[in-house]
Amino acid sequence: MKKITIAIDGFSSTGKSTLAKQLAKELEYVYVDTGAMYRAVAYFAMQNQFIGTDFFDKKALIVSLPKIQLEFKFNTDLGFAEMYLNGENVEKQIRTIEVSNFVSKVAEVSEVRSKLVEQQQEMGKNKAIVMDGRDIGTVVFPNAELKIFMTASAETRAQRRFDELQQKGDNVSYEEVLKNVVERDYIDTHREDSPLVIADDAIEIDNSYLNKEEQFAAVLELVNDVVKTV
Repeated sequence: MKKITIAIDGFSSTGKSTLAKQLAKELEYVYVDTGAMYRAVAYFAMQNQFIGTDFFDKKALIVSLPKIQLEFKFNTDLGFAEMYLNGENVEKQIRTIEVSNFVSKVAEVSEVRSKLVEQQQEMGKNKAIVMDGRDIGTVVFPNAELKIFMTASAETRAQRRFDELQQKGDNVSYEEVLKNVVERDYIDTHREDSPLVIADDAIEIDNSYLNKEEQFAAVLELVNDVVKTV
């Protein structure tokens, strides 16, 4: 079967990573969660006091970029790759609401985007990859054979994210999560460098009323259709 590049973009908490993992497993493709990469940089910035609720020292972060080493390592027990920052597994740390509050601001920095996009393009040079994020179909892989753009109402996404955090034992309120979702939407769609937009040739999927199984089946059919034509 011909190998293709699958680019999945969309708003936060639309289930991009879940779908991408399902596709990668089914197709035996490489899966890359670019959001984890930006979250790891945000976590690094937090650790080094470059960013906080009322400050962001962008220059200090930019100067420190060469010190940031990101790597995905496959966890055979979990069945997917986890994010490592400078040799440390930070998969749990980068999924907190605190990191979520800063990740979009960090992702606005052009130097950060340049560094990570270069790494992402290198990862996908041989195709057979499923990558999700905000600018995969528009910047990272503009020639991807299949581009998906996922969306859902802010309230639906906030409820999903809230339920997920509650299951992990995080003490957050729904209102706090909804506020974070709305703020990230604004920053992601209004940043100067690679804003979140729908690629002209992307297929938009509103999954507000779709479960994971229905969504996966619909997208897998799209994949099979594309593979037949390339």
